Amino acid sequence: MSRGSQDLAELLTRWGIELDPEMVVLALTHRSFAHEQDNLPNNERLEFLGDAVLQLIVTERLYQTYPTHPEGHLAKMRSATVSQPALARVARDINLGEFILLGRGEEKTKGREKDSILSDTVEAMIGATYLCHGLEATRKVVENLLQDLLDHALERGAVMDWKTTLQELTGQLGVRSVEFAVEGTGPDHDRRFTARALIGDRVIGSGKGRSKKVAEHEAARQAVMALREEHGVTTPLGF
Repeated sequence: MSRGSQDLAELLTRWGIELDPEMVVLALTHRSFAHEQDNLPNNERLEFLGDAVLQLIVTERLYQTYPTHPEGHLAKMRSATVSQPALARVARDINLGEFILLGRGEEKTKGREKDSILSDTVEAMIGATYLCHGLEATRKVVENLLQDLLDHALERGAVMDWKTTLQELTGQLGVRSVEFAVEGTGPDHDRRFTARALIGDRVIGSGKGRSKKVAEHEAARQAVMALREEHGVTTPLGF
């Protein structure tokens, strides 16, 4: 989908800073579109850069905001803040999906709604912002866009890694370790996964998603809740 200068100006208003127009177009160019246009440059290099810049900004913010929390807690809070679903939410807040340049195949499979494409494009935009304006200006943009996520990093981090929480809980309760069984269905371009969390042959949680990770994450969450209820665990989750 082509966009005029007025539309890109609207996007940049939502983004919070002016950027070089060519850099914006590059940040919005998904590999599927680039491949169909005689292998134009795509946004993957900007995404790589933006991911590193994002990690630095969020890590420093959390380090300064939570001076008494150990590294493990900070890592969970960071993971919750820069996760694929979290960044996809940021993209949806500014309607970024409508500006992404996608190939015909991704258009047919609703690529503009996919968390993976949305989150990758946010990272590419961060990379573009860094190249155009440097770290301090990029920091302001990132902290503004992620403000709600940063404000709630503590509680989000406490429940982000459900598989780790589940492992810690089974150790505390002295029950058998949980194993995961995952099945995938559908064509390669539209795969769906179902995960089951098992203690022996007993299913204690299940989840579905477009990736094994998402399906296992939901299954682990359900397993944590089931075990807590079964064993009467009432202490708060998390740190």
